[in-house]
Amino acid sequence: MSAPTEELPAPKNFEALLSCLKPPVARVLDDALAGQDISVEDSITLFDTAGLEFSALGMVGDELRRRTVGDLVTYVVNRNVNFTNVCIKRCGFCAFSRDFRQEEGYFLPVNEIVRRAKEAWDYGATEVCIQAGLPPQMEGDLYIKLCEAIKEDLPDMHIHGFSPEEVLYGSVRSRCTIREYLEGLRDAGVGSLPGTSAEILDQELRDLISPGRITVKQWVEVITTAHELGIPTTSTVMFGHVETNEHIANHIALLRDIQKQTGGFTEFVPLSFVNSEAPMFLKGLINDVRSGPTGMDVIKVHAIARIMLNNWIPNIQASWVKEGSRMSQLLLTAGVNDLGGTLINESISTSAGAQHGQLMRPSEFRQIIRQAGRVPAERYTDYRLKRVFNDTDVELDPLDLVGENVEDIFGSYNRLVKMDAYRFEHPRQASNQGAESLS
Repeated sequence: MSAPTEELPAPKNFEALLSCLKPPVARVLDDALAGQDISVEDSITLFDTAGLEFSALGMVGDELRRRTVGDLVTYVVNRNVNFTNVCIKRCGFCAFSRDFRQEEGYFLPVNEIVRRAKEAWDYGATEVCIQAGLPPQMEGDLYIKLCEAIKEDLPDMHIHGFSPEEVLYGSVRSRCTIREYLEGLRDAGVGSLPGTSAEILDQELRDLISPGRITVKQWVEVITTAHELGIPTTSTVMFGHVETNEHIANHIALLRDIQKQTGGFTEFVPLSFVNSEAPMFLKGLINDVRSGPTGMDVIKVHAIARIMLNNWIPNIQASWVKEGSRMSQLLLTAGVNDLGGTLINESISTSAGAQHGQLMRPSEFRQIIRQAGRVPAERYTDYRLKRVFNDTDVELDPLDLVGENVEDIFGSYNRLVKMDAYRFEHPRQASNQGAESLS
């Protein structure tokens, strides 16, 4: 998306404000306003702000946003399809996954995934986001077959699917290289990858909170290879658990370095740790796990992300599922210019205890944006604009006409895990049963 720079007001004069701040903070913010990339050490200085310095941090993030992307705030109409919650990993922060022995394990067949994508298209979605657990003994080409099936019926639907962890798993199960697997996904119709499974890109910390998960080196390989093959990705960070400010700053700096090399990131999305059902918090598996970030932490991470990434990744997204509509609206004053997607069936955050629902209607997005004094716009996944709304637009989208009881129309995670029709069956168990029936 090109920055709407025409007829922007003149940049604010920050000299008087900076003169009131502590010299180290004033210097960093002045450098940022001058268009310089700030260092990890400078970012840590900003993480330590409070009072007037904290307020100035948000103002500078907001100013850089205005200069780079203007006053448009975007969203995309999409649907999440988390097609299985069965996973071979045991990540301490994940409340979504189930062992294949557990009664709540489910696995949606391909025709049901396609049906959900079609339903989303009929409701105006331009994107379907596909992520899931890593089921045992998965067919290596499953993700490729899913893309082919969706594209066969919905050639114009954008498939935003498969995290680096899933790409790695698919390549391992297929006994091919990461590059070969990504080529297969691209040829099957995947449009972009979610930059999730990143959490914090520090190997020592990853070994603590998610031992056995994709390594930092492997995550970078998947992302950079996707970019080389022309597959864009998003980028994320998960914060508010056991990480330090230095971890977050180093994480963002690594993403910035990748972007300088490849230019393949479309956005950066900070994701607050949701603690209420997370095993490492609920069961005390790891010492000193925080119960998620504070409100000030959330604002700092988004504002600092804008300041660190502004010259390289223009789009900073607030996750309304993690933060709720009120905090997301507030983040529009601290460097954020995108509110993500309608989601429809988000299950991963919901299972962790997020309290903000599984659907944000387009009219709700527009109301939040207008109340913040900004201009709402619907976008495509790649940030091309589909429609910009003026102050008088009152047209309702198909999703706006959905009744209050969303679960009756689209279902829910809590219902899905109780449905026998989609109960996960381990391939080994299925083959054993087949052998018994033939004997």
